[in-house]
Amino acid sequence: MIDPRTLREDPDAVRASQRTRGEDEGVVDKLLDLDARRRSAIASADNLRAEQKQLGKQIGKASGEERDALLSRGKELAAQVKSAEAEQAQASEEFEELHRLVPNIVHPDAPAGGEDDYVVLKHVGTPREFDFEPRDHVELCDGLGALDMERGAKVSGSRFYFLTGVGAQLQLALLNMAAAQAAETGFTLMVTPVLVRPEIMAGTGFLGAHSSEVYRLRDDDLYLVGTSEVSLAGYHADEILDLSAGPKRYAGWSSCFRREAGSYGKDTRGIIRVHQFDKVEMFTYCRPEDAEAEHARLLEWEERMLAKIEVPYRVIDTAGGDLGTSAARKFDCEAWVPTQQAYRELTSTSNCTTFQARRLSVRYRDENGRPQVAATLNGTLATTRWIVAILENHQLADGSVRVPEALRPYLGGREVLAPVR
Repeated sequence: MIDPRTLREDPDAVRASQRTRGEDEGVVDKLLDLDARRRSAIASADNLRAEQKQLGKQIGKASGEERDALLSRGKELAAQVKSAEAEQAQASEEFEELHRLVPNIVHPDAPAGGEDDYVVLKHVGTPREFDFEPRDHVELCDGLGALDMERGAKVSGSRFYFLTGVGAQLQLALLNMAAAQAAETGFTLMVTPVLVRPEIMAGTGFLGAHSSEVYRLRDDDLYLVGTSEVSLAGYHADEILDLSAGPKRYAGWSSCFRREAGSYGKDTRGIIRVHQFDKVEMFTYCRPEDAEAEHARLLEWEERMLAKIEVPYRVIDTAGGDLGTSAARKFDCEAWVPTQQAYRELTSTSNCTTFQARRLSVRYRDENGRPQVAATLNGTLATTRWIVAILENHQLADGSVRVPEALRPYLGGREVLAPVR
């Protein structure tokens, strides 16, 4: 949730954020009215209770008609307190319900607009010019014996698949390389749960506008995660962290599940947009004042991984209307996909400021020992989709694929993946 103090002290910042996202800014005035009602009811109830306490002392000393009058006033006060507390409860409930629906405040430097209004921050590498007709990743996988979409659909339905033979080995190699980099740079490796409680899923902001993307097991009241960010965000829920030595950094390895609601007809070929994939995800808890610098570090670590697979890519600053509920700013790294003649997302890193931690009650102690709300950030280190970029960019005329040098130790030293059919 956004900080209520920001709402009260700088409502124009919240209105501007809503406009940047393309959301209703009228929600700000509704929240301010509910907050005023709630605070007024709290003050009224406090004053009435104080009067009750004072009246109790007077009753103890009074007698006769004076005592009867005081007792009568006591009954009136009790009814007024009950009414004020009911008003407080109702206003608080309405405020909390609406407050939880408001997305994080967009960073002032993030571009406004929707999915196509991103800003390109830089290009790295040059798209390769082929002296043959390049195959797409599905054709390459077929020749390598790396992917079985047909049987994936037979077993589980559309957009499911089997990674087979060298395809499975390639995914494990990628994720192991990501895990190794994470460990080398000080992250604590985690294999995370893929099922989480509703309060954890809601706490990360995935049950608002994006709830249609989430798989739910209704009989167990659990949700399948679309990223290990969810599990890692819940890892320290209701805790006070020691951040005196700097950020706490975790790297979660998990399978991820997304319904891809509303994407009918998009990227139906291959493994670009699927219902299940594996990923290594970075996750950081830090002090709010350190969040922007940490965001830059996460992007740097993502780019270090992309350099290892030797593909051309660009970095974009995502527009406000394309941000997730919890993100204040998001940078995507998009790799060049030759057969699509387009850049496609491989990684993203989001600064969620205090939005998730406030919902999940993750705090730290400041220099005076007072609990404060922490900030959270996340970023992708590797995922199944990377196979697309590697195969298409490093393919050879005979259908074989050159293995990027940094990846070779994780594939038994192989330099080339040769077709098996």
